[in-house]
Amino acid sequence: MEEKDSSKDRQSQPEQVDSAEPPLVCSTQSQVFKNKFYPNATPEEWGDWKWQIRNSITSYEELSRVFGSSDYEVSEDINLPLRITPYYASTIQDPKGPIGRCVIPTKEELIVTPNEESDSLHEEQYSPLPNLVHRYPDRVLFLTTDFCSSYCRYCTRSHMVSHHEINKKMWDKAIEYIRQHTEVRDVLLSGGDLLTMDDSSIEYLLKSVREIEHVEFLRIGTKIPAVLPQRITPELVSILKKYHPLFMSIHFSHPNELTPEVKQSCERLADAGIPLGSQTVLLKGVNDDVATMKSLMHGLLKIRVRPYYIYACDLVPGTSHFRSTVNKGLQIIAGLRGWTTGYAVPQFVINAPGGGGKIPLLPEYYLGQEGNEIKLRNYEGKEFIYREN
Repeated sequence: MEEKDSSKDRQSQPEQVDSAEPPLVCSTQSQVFKNKFYPNATPEEWGDWKWQIRNSITSYEELSRVFGSSDYEVSEDINLPLRITPYYASTIQDPKGPIGRCVIPTKEELIVTPNEESDSLHEEQYSPLPNLVHRYPDRVLFLTTDFCSSYCRYCTRSHMVSHHEINKKMWDKAIEYIRQHTEVRDVLLSGGDLLTMDDSSIEYLLKSVREIEHVEFLRIGTKIPAVLPQRITPELVSILKKYHPLFMSIHFSHPNELTPEVKQSCERLADAGIPLGSQTVLLKGVNDDVATMKSLMHGLLKIRVRPYYIYACDLVPGTSHFRSTVNKGLQIIAGLRGWTTGYAVPQFVINAPGGGGKIPLLPEYYLGQEGNEIKLRNYEGKEFIYREN
């Protein structure tokens, strides 16, 4: 007798939202910021993700109102648009500090080096459809929207964010492609950011892809829990939990992002059975030292997010001031491996230019082999011999 797929049975059942779910906290830091710069906003408005998006900082005039005049002001024809949610702005203690550097434009973005290009990963080369990337054998990247709630200055997809509208007709073509390609067992939904869309659109996409028989699990790539934790509502979580196995990769950059609001939003997702992993871009002056990265990784584990990847910064136009060195990345891994719990040690990878995919890098732990003897170096720099027989 054939066993039924209970996960698909669950999708047709109405999900009960827990009415006892506590409202999202509002930290002291957020309250002080709101009272100073958005005094007319009610607590309910501040806690409403749609209000946050509607009132995002999108002009240099608004940027100056909040952070004062500074040399970060540049003309509005730079290569990335400006958008910062009021909540995320409240985490910026200094416009030139680590989080400020991530989202506030600077004149350095106008410098484009010869090795930079708009589609540095050559995703278009692997795109059978404009919003689908099929680079790896058994998985696809599904670009569901061109919108993000906050725009990172080093964004890999700056050439498409806010520039290339993606609509339902395009979704359906991508879904049909996945249906026809039975080798695809893993679908990553990203953008833009899937979680900036309304609940019904998110459910349409998840349900449509999850119903494809050969798709074994779904992933969501997002920065929403870090920049707009108000979006992780009980209603959204009730939708997400219907489509297990569902994983979520969250983009974090610095320990200052780990606020009480972010903690609660991640706990809501984890409580719904969604495995959470972090993706962090190695950024000069933001997180390219062992102490900062260790603090971030420890903080992520405390809110039930497993460190997953540290990326070398992609060769996006106008990002040379963000690129730390590969050696720095290796030093960070060496400063974590063995010195702290293994769960706190992500993989350091380069997403190879030209479409080579993610290539992991490690410090020199393997020193070579002679006969059946393998020479190894541990985290303390001590050398050991492992004999195979």
